[in-house]
Amino acid sequence: MNEKNETTPSDAAVDAWIGLMRAQQRLLGQIEADLKSAELPPLGWYDVLWELVRSPEGRLRPFEIEERTLLAQYNLSRLIDRLEKAGLVQRQTFDRDGRGQWVVVTEKGWALQKRMWTVYAKAIEANFGAKLSKADAATLGSLLARFS
Repeated sequence: MNEKNETTPSDAAVDAWIGLMRAQQRLLGQIEADLKSAELPPLGWYDVLWELVRSPEGRLRPFEIEERTLLAQYNLSRLIDRLEKAGLVQRQTFDRDGRGQWVVVTEKGWALQKRMWTVYAKAIEANFGAKLSKADAATLGSLLARFS
């Protein structure tokens, strides 16, 4: 006999979890495909550029980017290297010993973030927003806010 206890989720919670994970996977896959079709970089690039664009002075320390995105530190370091190589960000040191760094978005980075947003916004609407009423979207947002 399989008894439920406080550490076992309800069937409804498991179904909701599975639905959330499947929806996320499908939506992100479609958004990535839309970005690729538009000959734009992957969504991870957008996430970093977005956090930089919306930050004061267009700059953050690497650990701040890590906290604000879902990227692990080792992936983030490589991604920042690629963004820098593409001329989208610059690293600037600020400590006397050279260990403290800012990641600063460049004009080219601002422009790419805006181009990516036009495709990303359309993909969000087509694959997500169009399938929810405003009330449903508000309810879903409120429910998901409990996990923030």
